[in-house]
Amino acid sequence: MPPRFHKKRNLPPPRADKATLAAGVDEAMEAAAELTHSDLEDESPDHLRYRLSRDAKERLDKNLQAHIRHASRHQIQKLIALGGVRVNGKSAKPSTKLKAGDIVDVIVPPRPTKEFKPEPIPLDVLYEDDSFIVVNKQAGLIVHPARGQMTGTLINGLAYHFQQQASNTPSTPKVSHEDGSVEGLSSLGVDDARPGIVHRLDRNTTGVMIVAKQDEPHWKLARQFEDRTNLKAYLAVVHGCPDPPGGAVEQPIAKHPTIREAMAVRNDSTAKHALTLYRVRERYKGYSLVELELKTGRTHQIRVHLSFLGHPIVGDILYGGEPIGDRELDTPPLPAAHRAMMTYARPKAEGDKLEADALARDDIYMTTPALHAALLGIRHPMRNDEEMIFTAPIHSSMRTLIDKLRERPDEGPVVTSGYWVDLDRALP
Repeated sequence: MPPRFHKKRNLPPPRADKATLAAGVDEAMEAAAELTHSDLEDESPDHLRYRLSRDAKERLDKNLQAHIRHASRHQIQKLIALGGVRVNGKSAKPSTKLKAGDIVDVIVPPRPTKEFKPEPIPLDVLYEDDSFIVVNKQAGLIVHPARGQMTGTLINGLAYHFQQQASNTPSTPKVSHEDGSVEGLSSLGVDDARPGIVHRLDRNTTGVMIVAKQDEPHWKLARQFEDRTNLKAYLAVVHGCPDPPGGAVEQPIAKHPTIREAMAVRNDSTAKHALTLYRVRERYKGYSLVELELKTGRTHQIRVHLSFLGHPIVGDILYGGEPIGDRELDTPPLPAAHRAMMTYARPKAEGDKLEADALARDDIYMTTPALHAALLGIRHPMRNDEEMIFTAPIHSSMRTLIDKLRERPDEGPVVTSGYWVDLDRALP
């Protein structure tokens, strides 16, 4: 029986990406270098994908050594055994002989950077066992180093968390190492300074995240994210109320043509298929609480799709949402991205000024996107695929905003069935 959280719905199925890789191995490696840059909303593991232009003279494990030079042959064989490598979309063996036209897909990060410093960053731990830890990430927290920033990240906080655990043992191990590994976290991902990181959330997106503590569960969890066999549901406060109250946004996404920080709905060869399901859960005067379910995972997917609907996320300045304070509660503003079926993104200078003006006020609730990863459903990688669902309570700023909006209810249709998030648990 399939997991309960994968039941069928009468909605359009997601289409596979139509990326075309170069015929030669060298060209494929160049394409793969671009693929390793995160193009996911909540982040699926990075992977290398290449197509052989001619028959390989060596077996799969030896062929992979030419592409993953920092891994030993034994490590590569273990990776293959754990399902981290597929040939033409199917599981393979280390001895598999590769032929011209075969497509090899490998979940693998690049080389490490530096040692992590444990930092006493507050962590809201929802669950922890020997395989993984689940946290409710706060706004403003980067998941792993970016652009050389090695401090103030979730990994620094986890390093401190495990250091505190280790201090209760007679012999305290060194928590962080020069190769980027951290005691207590999976060694997978150290090559990209993100040990144990299975998926990602944007800096200002709050909510549930799972981080692997050992290699085998890491690979198995990563495959669930890669294959989209898990469940991810978000809650967002948006301007206005989508009509109808439930449906699907299926629009391709690519980099914005003029604004470097943004993505956009585009219908050209650079775009990738993206599908988001939405459900209005509560209605307020000028606003609504919407549940989102990701069927693909493009960068900023939820934010772009809601902006395209004409209902941008409150506080999402980049994609045409507006900061919200007391005066906006009773007099809801017309958001910049109010026109449906149009792509919108604010220029950086304009967005910076709007944010600065909002922060100068003392009545502001949200200047960052009111977007929360409320629920994550997985199959436990080490317990015979036992189903587990984690719900992360909404953090204080967004929670206060929702409490204020609930004092201003509005009539109209909402989704009353087929949703995932228990609001009593997400808003205790």
